[in-house]
Amino acid sequence: MAQYLISLPALERNARLLHEVACASGARLLVALKAFSCTTGLKAVQPYAAGCCASGLYEARLAARHLGGHVAVYSPAYREAELAELLEFAHHIDFNSVPQWQRWRSTCLAHPRVQSGELQLGLRINPCFSTGHTAIYDPCVPGSRLGIPADQLQGVELTGISGLHFHTLCEQGAQELIDTFRAFEKQFGSLLASPQIRYLNLGGGHWITKPDYDRAALISLVREIREMYHVEVFLEPGEAWAIHTGVLRARVLDVFESLGYRHAILDVSASAHMPDVLEMPYRPDVFALSPGGTGTPALALPGEQYSAAGKAGEKAYTYRLGAPTCLAGDVIGDYSFDHPLQVDDTIILDDMSHYTMVKTTHFNGVPHPDIAVLHADGHVQVVRTFSYADFESRLG
Repeated sequence: MAQYLISLPALERNARLLHEVACASGARLLVALKAFSCTTGLKAVQPYAAGCCASGLYEARLAARHLGGHVAVYSPAYREAELAELLEFAHHIDFNSVPQWQRWRSTCLAHPRVQSGELQLGLRINPCFSTGHTAIYDPCVPGSRLGIPADQLQGVELTGISGLHFHTLCEQGAQELIDTFRAFEKQFGSLLASPQIRYLNLGGGHWITKPDYDRAALISLVREIREMYHVEVFLEPGEAWAIHTGVLRARVLDVFESLGYRHAILDVSASAHMPDVLEMPYRPDVFALSPGGTGTPALALPGEQYSAAGKAGEKAYTYRLGAPTCLAGDVIGDYSFDHPLQVDDTIILDDMSHYTMVKTTHFNGVPHPDIAVLHADGHVQVVRTFSYADFESRLG
């Protein structure tokens, strides 16, 4: 059976590094649940995180139940009942548009938690400054629905707003954040400097735990912002908490040749189990469980040996890795291996903790992979299995 396998020690390693950045900079680092929401994994990072950022009521509930700490919420739009519940326990609620703020302003300002300062209200800003390379993940592309451009704030009543929030990055470094903040500062610096603004949320997309990330530059920027504008600074990385912490273990179901290609059908789906492979598009590193192999995925189990797959044609045997669904484009990619693949071989898809489980579906009724965690002592614990009942229960 296919299995997401997450290393708790690796999660803690990332969390400790992020905590060091928080301590050195004075920023408060939140876990972005849209990237990683495994509840067992959240327990591993809990001692190191200031809280969570949520994209709506359900994620906010998950944050309060499984992580605690600060709960920051942003959604492109709020339903009345959802907002009423969020007002009872969230700590920041950020609004996406001027009409949303105007619609809910009186409701929010009348709430005792807002009046006491326990809950603060903010606006998501669009600095209209793109640094990304993939349009689907760029909130600053023309026509974006995310965030408020500077010209739309002219003449708007902002009494009650105490925070500003922008999120423009995706898998990027400190320099892109610095460049974005400078663009933001030119447009919104006077508002940021006003006494009413008490926090600035720099969003997510920061690859802080990557080896080549310039953490010193990030720390310097946060310190500068705090000293110059006297605001509390929040960062809400998601991928940085979970990067290089897990794999998706798959099994070969069939091997055959057709129309000039060797195909290997796996028991996992790009569309249903790792949609970024199709959306980003993203090419995961792949390994085959192989005696005598020298490759090493991010999460290697004791006693197992792995051979790293290459690009098409790079090694002796090239296969198109595909899914057991009817979607013609449900293909993981073309990979080459040192040895021929056979039915029941184990294939490891690397770095599959983030933006996988949070985006999965039961498309085509394909069985959903188990969720398991690796403990520090080498013990693997299956924390969730899925059945036909999970598939049927979603269909009404």
